Amino acid sequence: MLIVNGQAHHLILSMTTTLADALREQVGLTGTKVGCNHGQCGACTVHVEGRRVLACLTLAANCQGKEINTIEGLSGDNGSLHPMQQAFIDQDAFQCGYCTPGQIMSAVALVEEGRLDSVDQIREYMSGNLCRCGAYPKILAAVLQGASAMKG
Repeated sequence: MLIVNGQAHHLILSMTTTLADALREQVGLTGTKVGCNHGQCGACTVHVEGRRVLACLTLAANCQGKEINTIEGLSGDNGSLHPMQQAFIDQDAFQCGYCTPGQIMSAVALVEEGRLDSVDQIREYMSGNLCRCGAYPKILAAVLQGASAMKG
């Protein structure tokens, strides 16, 4: 059983099924992207038990019974966007958008883990999330705006 965004999903999983494949193919949540399938781009970033993980390298079987949060689970029950999602829109922090879910999930983790000591620290922490379009200045602005909104 996988607990995804607060909902239990009883799945039949192979021991080799990645979390990314389980989320996309069996749960039907396609916001988690698979870019490189080698853990190098960060497009597949999700949270497991509150920590960011690369879903393309994480076996779904290892996540049974653990709380998994995806980009789809960030918005409020009434459909309102998470402050980080809104910040990415406000700052126009994407072009093609493929990396955006992973960028947002990493940015939320960055704030929740208290890694906002400096712009350089944000850049370092987000360095595992690649953007082929080169939207990094706008991504940084979005992270700063989202962090400010999340902190109140």
